[in-house]
Amino acid sequence: MEEKTSAIKFIKELKRKTRKRYNSEEKIAVVLAGFKQEDSIAQICRNHGITPATYYKWSKDFMEAGKHRLQGDTLREANTSEVKALKRENEELTHMFKEVSLELRVLKKNNTSEK
Repeated sequence: MEEKTSAIKFIKELKRKTRKRYNSEEKIAVVLAGFKQEDSIAQICRNHGITPATYYKWSKDFMEAGKHRLQGDTLREANTSEVKALKRENEELTHMFKEVSLELRVLKKNNTSEK
């Protein structure tokens, strides 16, 4: 019995780790495919490997985002590529600041020792 529960746990963990993650562009494409009504929602979900509940959640999120945007709520969350670029820039600037600070200390030390 214990072997069966550990096998079930292993399978669930494996499924969780190998689950496909969809980025925002992929989610929008799926929702727009549903809006076009060329195929049924069930068929679209099968084609993209998602459940109808997931499709309807994405659709609701899509509509809510559009509603907020039309109401003038122009604030938005930064996407991951923007965040990565800003973090990289921050690291570069921090490194440059440390180098300049070190050079300044050396110059000050040399000036005080010359007097």
